Amino acid sequence: MKYLKIYGLLMLATVLMACTKEQSLQVEVYETSASGNKLTAVNAISKADTLEKITLFPEKELQTITGFGGAFTESSAYLLNRLSKKNRDTIIQAYFSKEGANYSLTRTHMNSCDFSLSQYSYAPVEDDMQLEHFSVKEDKDDLIPMIKDAMAASEDGFEIFVSPWTAPPWMKDNKEWVGGKLLPEYYDTWALFFSKYIDAYKAEGIDLWGFTVENEPHGNGNNWESMHYTPDEMTNFVQNHLGPKLEADGHGDKIILGYDQNREGLKEWVDSMYATEESSKYFDGTAIHWYESTYAVFPEELQYAHNKAPNKLLIETEGCIDSEVPAWKDDTWYWSKEATDWGFDWREEEKKYLHPKYAPVNRYARDIIGCLNNWVDGWVDWNMVLDTQGGPNWFKNWCAAPVIVDPDKDEVYFTPLYYTMAHFSKYIRPGAKVIALESPADKKFMVTAAKNPDGSIAVVVFNEEPQARDFSLTLKEETVNLHIEGQALQTIMIPSRK
Repeated sequence: MKYLKIYGLLMLATVLMACTKEQSLQVEVYETSASGNKLTAVNAISKADTLEKITLFPEKELQTITGFGGAFTESSAYLLNRLSKKNRDTIIQAYFSKEGANYSLTRTHMNSCDFSLSQYSYAPVEDDMQLEHFSVKEDKDDLIPMIKDAMAASEDGFEIFVSPWTAPPWMKDNKEWVGGKLLPEYYDTWALFFSKYIDAYKAEGIDLWGFTVENEPHGNGNNWESMHYTPDEMTNFVQNHLGPKLEADGHGDKIILGYDQNREGLKEWVDSMYATEESSKYFDGTAIHWYESTYAVFPEELQYAHNKAPNKLLIETEGCIDSEVPAWKDDTWYWSKEATDWGFDWREEEKKYLHPKYAPVNRYARDIIGCLNNWVDGWVDWNMVLDTQGGPNWFKNWCAAPVIVDPDKDEVYFTPLYYTMAHFSKYIRPGAKVIALESPADKKFMVTAAKNPDGSIAVVVFNEEPQARDFSLTLKEETVNLHIEGQALQTIMIPSRK
């Protein structure tokens, strides 16, 4: 358990109790801040006279949490294999142990993606309609060992869903890795591919939770692996091919998430997916990404998707600090408005306002809280581990990750993004219910809360402003007065009253 000390994840909780009736709520407070706290247990009692008010309403339950986590990519797994066993184990434990971030929902890629070392498919033989040559041997050196190590470290377990970036080029109209569409004559073969993948991973000791149908069906500017669908094409594939095939092969319990791209485009996709009882039968939910904007959550689109199918899942399946070479051992960069994304340079002029410079921690914290406050039930980061260049990535599409490593020097850097993710994944557990609350109408002071299956309540507060804030937190007849530093994220745990 030595690594917990290193990363500040094991600190004796400070139980805050007040003697008066007005300050009777017991809480434990953990803070990550620009001033240096890293999921640190703090005594956050406030003595201020003027307090902003947060009131919880646990009797009003909203969506059920599926989980929080990140993605197993070939790039991350390859880097772990280049580290010493000590550092590899430190990273795995920090992400998956109960004492660490305790990730509960994860993603991986089926066939290669941009965060692979090269382009590959599990079915490389052209016109192999029955996929007799199907093999996941490409994953056996890196990806599969990383997943199995994570499984061994996780006491609570976690779910894995899988996303294809493209079918093998021979199934597509352009015969290329990038762009193009799946030819109708290969719809059944591509559905079989999903089924065989389930079986292949099961043979490796890995049970899968489900799939997204296609990563970014609008494409990615024809830069790396992709395959295009219209909403109706994807609905047709799922309704008449993928869903029935998985069901026929005994895999009808596997989750299928549609769409899997930016939130702004949600309406046309959920309108197609959930148009009828037949079209929606095999869709268990909708997958979304955050790349449309560095600050906008798109609440109207999220609420529309929820209202269209209130009993279906709504999961953020990818977000990352894209188009950046990550800062190395410089916490300040992650709290400063210096990062730019793809849209800062490449977006059409009329939409560049959606992509100003931003602080990476702010983007993560605001987005996760904003999502939870608008019916999203799961939030999954992209790569868990990248190198100091922001790769490896065969297309040189550099990005940041919560953990950065220098494999040549066998060094590891846990960025503030790691602690930001842990504020949610560690304390808001699968099966938790997001609960209603009242808080100040201030975009720079954001709050969300969830009641865990064990009865505890996690309240996450983000203060984006450089000035500290003082607030009261009230649950029923009990209140505690708290203080949060400037540029800080707090998780406030209220113990179970069972």
